[in-house]
Amino acid sequence: MPVTVLLVDDEPLVRAGLRAVLEAQPDIEVAGEAADGAAVIPLVRRLRPDVVALDVRMPLLDGIEATRALLRTVADPPKILVVTTFENDEYVYEALRAGADGFLLKRARPAEIVHAVRLIAEGESLLFPASVRQLAAEYGEGGGNRAARAALERARLTDREGEVLRLMARGLSNAEIAARLVVGTETVKSHVSAVLAKLGARDRTQAVITAYESGYVAPG
Repeated sequence: MPVTVLLVDDEPLVRAGLRAVLEAQPDIEVAGEAADGAAVIPLVRRLRPDVVALDVRMPLLDGIEATRALLRTVADPPKILVVTTFENDEYVYEALRAGADGFLLKRARPAEIVHAVRLIAEGESLLFPASVRQLAAEYGEGGGNRAARAALERARLTDREGEVLRLMARGLSNAEIAARLVVGTETVKSHVSAVLAKLGARDRTQAVITAYESGYVAPG
């Protein structure tokens, strides 16, 4: 089955460009389009896309609020890929904190756009880990976020789970973590699932942000 994508951007040219790039791939299908975040929830409920590519800045409902609303109101929500003009943008970091799974620059090359959609859909790696690390270093409260620290304390991760979380923060995939720890991929998947469950994180991105904001992992 192809990965289905909903495109949400107030610029028609951006939507057209993304559609052209994605629909050139045999394993990706654009399920629909919208010009504002306010249209996301009804379209997601009707189309059930795997990924929503969502502009972070829109006139009525921006990508941050649309992400929050989507995760709050839709059961089994799709993956959320924030699309932005600027990489080092506090809006992007707030969208990731709100629950977005990753972000993509509008000036990205076609191959990067396709890679981002596939990676987000698979959910087994962190998208652009160096950029997430830089955003956390600038906007992540220097490890002093009380809620994040409390989440880490409650989680009571085992030594191995903590090691897996640190490797996740470096951007390693499940297969790469398995090779580093000399264990099977299924074992790593079990550890990742345990880390997410203990932290109450929706995905790897949210777990890594919690690790950075609590000071458990240094983003620098």
